[in-house]
Amino acid sequence: MSRVFSGIQPSGELHVGNYLGAVKHWVALQDHHQCLFCIVDLHAITQPYEAAELEQRTLDMAAGLLAAGLDPEKCTIFVQSHVAEHTVLAWAFNAVTPLGELERMTQFKDKSARLESVPAGLLNYPVLQAADILLYKADCVPVGEDQLQHLELAREIARRWNARYAVEYFPEPQPMLSPVTRIAGLDGQAKMSKSLGNTIGLLDGPEVIWEKLRPAMTDPARKTKKDPGTPEVCNIYRLHQSFSSADEVATVAAKCRSAGWGCLDCKRLLADNMIAALAPVRERAAAIQARPGHVREVLAAGAARARALARETMGEVGRIMGFLPPAV
Repeated sequence: MSRVFSGIQPSGELHVGNYLGAVKHWVALQDHHQCLFCIVDLHAITQPYEAAELEQRTLDMAAGLLAAGLDPEKCTIFVQSHVAEHTVLAWAFNAVTPLGELERMTQFKDKSARLESVPAGLLNYPVLQAADILLYKADCVPVGEDQLQHLELAREIARRWNARYAVEYFPEPQPMLSPVTRIAGLDGQAKMSKSLGNTIGLLDGPEVIWEKLRPAMTDPARKTKKDPGTPEVCNIYRLHQSFSSADEVATVAAKCRSAGWGCLDCKRLLADNMIAALAPVRERAAAIQARPGHVREVLAAGAARARALARETMGEVGRIMGFLPPAV
């Protein structure tokens, strides 16, 4: 089977945007590929964060991934900082990565423009990302369109390193685009993000889901129930495409265009379907919470499997680069 690698930052509880944009795809992949899914806590520290909260956010993210359907018997789930070889390989890749390539990264330009002092970690973020992927010689990487530039840099780093040492060791990983594109938040504008408060948590109960959906932004042209709308510009309609049946999606579109119902009617149907779709996730989360220590055990076992692969890679990398082998 081909090997797949992907990572997610430890933002705490998973939300619907994470689930539709990445994790639901991962759950499908684990049955057909050798998958490694990493909680990338080293990436998280390149932005301001609360150190006292990071451990719990990491555990919450892991619990969310398990509740969403990732099975540690089918895939490897681990924490990035538990495998030291990620940073060792990143340093080796720094030696073959031109500064100009890093400065051209769109995400670096966007984030650095908002900072008075730019940390080197923000600039080197995609080098570590390349190391994350290539450490396991992954063939494929599930990504959103916003990460394609970083993945292309990882492919370029693999080519440069291979050329520098005249070997064909690292593969050039191919993108696996998520079937669901960018998920807008409940404000209908920005990407769904916990920091912006525009999300629905994957473990939110029925009442909370409805409370969040009811005031959510819809088509601005529908100022009253009698105004016809354009479903394609409405974020609620896009969420219907992920949670409602094809017949229901068609009904939603027709009733929106004809002003056959109001936005609250549309939201009520979405809430009912979302509540039903996420019920198994909430059930699995309750089972996980009833087993103290289970999440840590899963992460420890995953890290052990990941370290075995990582040490094999770094043994070859050290030999190729001419490093003195450590004493046994």
